[in-house]
Amino acid sequence: MPSTSNSSSSHSTRSSARSATNSHAVRVIARSGYAVNGLLHILIGVIALQLLLTGGESTDADQSGALQSLASTPFGGILLWIVTIGLAMLGLWLIVDGILQGPARDSKKKLVVGIVKGLVYLALASTALSFALGGSSDSSGDTQSMTAQLMAAPAGIILVFLVGLVVLAVGGYFIRKGVTQGFRDDLSIPAGTAGTVITGLGVAGYVAKGVALLAVGGLFIAAAVTSDASESTGLDGALRSLLALPFGVWILGLVGGGLIAYGVYCFARARYANLG
Repeated sequence: MPSTSNSSSSHSTRSSARSATNSHAVRVIARSGYAVNGLLHILIGVIALQLLLTGGESTDADQSGALQSLASTPFGGILLWIVTIGLAMLGLWLIVDGILQGPARDSKKKLVVGIVKGLVYLALASTALSFALGGSSDSSGDTQSMTAQLMAAPAGIILVFLVGLVVLAVGGYFIRKGVTQGFRDDLSIPAGTAGTVITGLGVAGYVAKGVALLAVGGLFIAAAVTSDASESTGLDGALRSLLALPFGVWILGLVGGGLIAYGVYCFARARYANLG
């Protein structure tokens, strides 16, 4: 009998938690998180395009640069707090929703992906919080410092190499999701012209973000191969490195434009996302 009571109590707790995640207020906050993420990607895309005009001399083309741009605007402090809360609540919602509904889904892969995405959004929220509190962040320096610490550990070079492979895999995942339009399962795309535009934005955005992540992963692997932590410079360094490639200006332009497209897509996702 005690086991039956415990099972009933666990089911009751689970049902209460699921009801909380499905509440209107929580859903609104989760949707606002997608919109905030869209704003950050638009800013990163704009900064990336600015690199073309400045020959690589510009604000950091990553989340830190985007947050710095927000901080410099009127009401920047308020905007940063909105960004922090939006990203944090979206991250928490993804984790809780993944844990509660994961076992009932067709694939445990969706459970893992949901939790990992939630942790990423919480990390972004932490960065936004540092700016909201008046601090700043040098993302390239932070990445180099993290890489150096990994290299100092036993088998550190192997760890850095594995990090690079993981980032490459994530980049490939984004590209595949864009090319196959797998993102359509994440939202209820309306019919007609609006749906066509949203799909086009999703394809361009996912592919562009995937290319950017491939560049980031490549830098981690380069750092491991050369045993030089300075090679690993995060998203900002990865985007700048594209300029050194043949037709680099065109590649960076397409990636920057694609990141802006991904940002606009995120606004559409905020409106049409399937939330559980």
